[in-house]
Amino acid sequence: MSEHAASAIPDKPALEGLEAKWGETWAANGTYLFDRVRAAEAGRAGVYSIDTPPPTASGSLHIGHVFSYTHTDIKARFERMHGKKVFYPMGWDDNGLPTERRVQNYYGVRCDPSLPYDPDFTPPFEGGDNKSSRAADQHPISRRNFIELCERLTEEDEKHFEALFRQLGLSVDWTQTYRTISSETIRQSQLAFLRGLERGEAYQSLAPTLWDIDFRSAIAQAELEDREQQASYHRIAFHKTDGSGDIEIQTTRPELLAACVGLVAHPDDERYQPYFGKTVRTPLFDVEVPVLAHHLAQPDKGSGIAMICTFGDVTDIVWWRELDLPVRTILGMDGRVLPDAPEAIVSDAGRAAYAELAGKTVFSARKQMVELLQGTGELLEVGKPFNHAVKFFEKGDRPLEIVSTRQWYLRNGARDEALREQLIANGRELAWHPDFMRVRYENWVGGLTGDWLISRQRFFGVPIPVWYALDANGERDYDRVLTPSLDSLPIDPTTDLPAGYTEEQRGVPGGFDAEKDIFDTWATSSLTPQLAGGWQRDEELWNLVAPFDLRPQGQDIIRTWLFSTMLRSTLEDQRSPWANAAISGFIVDPDRKKMSKSKGNVVTPADILDKHGSDAVRYWSASSRLGMDAAFDPQNPTQVKIGRRLAIKILNAAKFVLSFPVPEGAQITHALDASMLTALDQVVQGATAAYENYDQAKALEITEAFFWTFCDDYLELVKERAYDQTNVGQASAALALRLALSTLLRLLAPIVSFATEEAWSWFEEGSIHTAAWPEPLGTDGDASVLATASEALIGIRRAKTEAKASQKTPVASATIAAPAAKVAALEAAADDLRAVGRIAELSFTEADELAVTAIELAPAEEA
Repeated sequence: MSEHAASAIPDKPALEGLEAKWGETWAANGTYLFDRVRAAEAGRAGVYSIDTPPPTASGSLHIGHVFSYTHTDIKARFERMHGKKVFYPMGWDDNGLPTERRVQNYYGVRCDPSLPYDPDFTPPFEGGDNKSSRAADQHPISRRNFIELCERLTEEDEKHFEALFRQLGLSVDWTQTYRTISSETIRQSQLAFLRGLERGEAYQSLAPTLWDIDFRSAIAQAELEDREQQASYHRIAFHKTDGSGDIEIQTTRPELLAACVGLVAHPDDERYQPYFGKTVRTPLFDVEVPVLAHHLAQPDKGSGIAMICTFGDVTDIVWWRELDLPVRTILGMDGRVLPDAPEAIVSDAGRAAYAELAGKTVFSARKQMVELLQGTGELLEVGKPFNHAVKFFEKGDRPLEIVSTRQWYLRNGARDEALREQLIANGRELAWHPDFMRVRYENWVGGLTGDWLISRQRFFGVPIPVWYALDANGERDYDRVLTPSLDSLPIDPTTDLPAGYTEEQRGVPGGFDAEKDIFDTWATSSLTPQLAGGWQRDEELWNLVAPFDLRPQGQDIIRTWLFSTMLRSTLEDQRSPWANAAISGFIVDPDRKKMSKSKGNVVTPADILDKHGSDAVRYWSASSRLGMDAAFDPQNPTQVKIGRRLAIKILNAAKFVLSFPVPEGAQITHALDASMLTALDQVVQGATAAYENYDQAKALEITEAFFWTFCDDYLELVKERAYDQTNVGQASAALALRLALSTLLRLLAPIVSFATEEAWSWFEEGSIHTAAWPEPLGTDGDASVLATASEALIGIRRAKTEAKASQKTPVASATIAAPAAKVAALEAAADDLRAVGRIAELSFTEADELAVTAIELAPAEEA
């Protein structure tokens, strides 16, 4: 050990301050930078690339981020020490509805695109609680002012995120970052869309659309979630057109009666077979509608016959499309009943009834409809309330409605069997960790009901880069979509011009109109490999990192992020974007409930990191296998405390081991030392295999178990010999201790990153995180010697405890009985057992089981 290294060992090693110390050192030394030159020399096989999840910059990180991002970092550190050039970028997912909602509440504003830009605008306040607030209470501002506030707040969030990730010790290359709303990102996102448009994969269509009335935007299938809502069946009488009586239906949405276009029952339902092909008249509005048959009707639900409305739910869309029915829209994009009644309502009474509904919200319209139907006697019964699943936007607060809108779509295999089969095949080529997560992907692909709706009626996002030619009446000609040249990207069609047009032609007959919609945030996030890896920007980098080695992510976004990225890569390159997918489980509270902001049980990680230290939190994260949920109790974080104990023990054990000088030319000559190193070789093999297989929990389990055996047993057994400079076995013990310390520190470095770096710096040059991964030493020892000596040491300690004597009490004589094979092992470690047990005379006898059969403590005066 050099004089400089020896002086670096503190008198009292501590964990406090290690994050700041080593974080600054790693940054200053560029420890985790991706070396392009060396990577190019090594070629693609020498690179390990990670498609890191870009966290949404809309608030604060939670303990689940720490959990899953640590899993990724462990693998990155292992591959780096294994000799790979690790490409480990970080992205920030800035754009999207969550960001807009946070900005609205944080600054007390809302976007009104009709307003002019105010260069001197100051928001009403800063620091809103990020809870839902009424739009009427928010100050309206221009689109440009709103986007500026989005950019300001996300940049502040990203600074906090980076600081926390650095404190956690993520070995990210912070020079390789991207934002999903930067100029370069917009260029690549628009480029990918236009290439897909040219190939016929992107298209637009006027169709029923799931709509969030608060966000005023279309919602894709992947963003839906079912929530339990209370409802009641309303039994309503429809009148047979021939005057022969009524057909009773039961519905939970009587407010949509004016949008009714038919009744439907199952084709095998004998109750309604006589009416198929005939018509009935709607109550209140007196509109004639057909009675039809369809296999999706449920005979055992309600009265077995349902009204088809345009549109009440997703099944209505299927019936409308497959039964070729008209559209009678009554709900607007604000969720209120439209002012004008459908043309089919022609009676004075029907129009008067509709006028009483116009302008009302869905809830108010339902209440009014009940009163109207009660007045005519056509509401026969209101059933008892019950709970049923209703579709919500996952970020929304009110049930989704269905309105007809023109939107942009991307083909995703829902209506293309060849594409669907290719997506399944690419998913099967991908190595899933754990493998059972593959089924969730395949189930999602197989269950798609429509193409991917990628347009959003929002403001902070990537503009859809098209214009539309206007006809002589100033109407959009959707058959004449105008696109920019690829070399002109990025563009904003609301301010930029299509080729051949002037600004004076914007919005006038014979001129053009800009597409004002933006891309769904997933339409950009689905390109994270391309954004991080230099696709169509830096071809050398792209060829070095793509397809990526790893996609790490949570299980809840398999249907969104993993699938959408797989789709974009399949469409563009006909391959999977990665070789491996590592799927983390959820963090649950002590009651095993998933942590989420909506449940109010989220734990923010800053206080946990400050209180217990990053190594302790990393240990807790590493203790859980991929795909498995982990419970976290902030009041009693048991695993975190165990991790802190391990980190402290690493420092103390390293200091103790380094107190024994290793003589020059030292060799392993003692059976116990060779035994320990042989057992350690097995640990290296097992831990390495586990890390390679994305099982950091098993690697930690194997290494930690040996580490404590090393500290509690081996160190105790050899310390007297290691201290004694006159003992011929001193050099062997000191060398074995140093070799084991070096190996164990490296095995634990991916997980306990700060303490191992600190201990490594006491006796080695450079960072442990760029040191070579340990290889088996190939020591020719008998691993049973250490195991048997440890067993005997436990017996000696127990015998002294039972005799109510201190462990330091000398022993005049002791006898250990053991099977013959173990006796031979004990004799090989006899001198060290005598020393640690302070035993004057130690003998061994043969028996079926190992036990201390006799022990005689030394007389008190000797002690």
